[in-house]
Amino acid sequence: MTIKSMSEIFYHPHLAMQHLRDEKLRGTGEVLVILALLALIPAVSLFIGTTQLGWSLTPGGDAIKLSLISALNSAIAFYLATCFALCLMGFAMHWMEKTYGGHASLERCMNLTLYTATPLLLAGFAALYPMLWFCVAVGLVALGYSTWLLFTGVPIIMKIPEERGFLFCISILTVGLVLLVGLRSATVFLWSTTTPLVYVQ
Repeated sequence: MTIKSMSEIFYHPHLAMQHLRDEKLRGTGEVLVILALLALIPAVSLFIGTTQLGWSLTPGGDAIKLSLISALNSAIAFYLATCFALCLMGFAMHWMEKTYGGHASLERCMNLTLYTATPLLLAGFAALYPMLWFCVAVGLVALGYSTWLLFTGVPIIMKIPEERGFLFCISILTVGLVLLVGLRSATVFLWSTTTPLVYVQ
């Protein structure tokens, strides 16, 4: 993804989706590499925020830090989970799109995943600021914009009628919600068993 195409997502999303539809697509392997690189942003930011700055649940509250090993384990697990979720979303999009009258290739579905996930991954920089409410607010804004990009891009890229495109997007969001709940459950299980969080003063 070039700087130009990345910036188009924010200031002219319809044009960005048309370019994605009409221009030569990146191969699935290239998209996976770009997604893997972008997924480093929230993971590295989380590691820095929890070890160097500490997190505060309330404004003016005491900062809570994690030990380096505990934070590193959490960041690696978060990175792998993010990559897994993004790949699964792309493949799920390709698997379901024919049900709604689409004829998109796997490459096109993975490219759409890359475009729609970019705001969420860039929002990972918010983890550098040690304030829970700020990170939640930035995450919700990014999630809303990524959702809007999905609803904008599906009719253009998949060439699906808008009414079917809406149902297709709802299906994709449902898959994402189920995946999110599953990953959160796995995270809680790991934190309570295999990789417990270790706090430092």
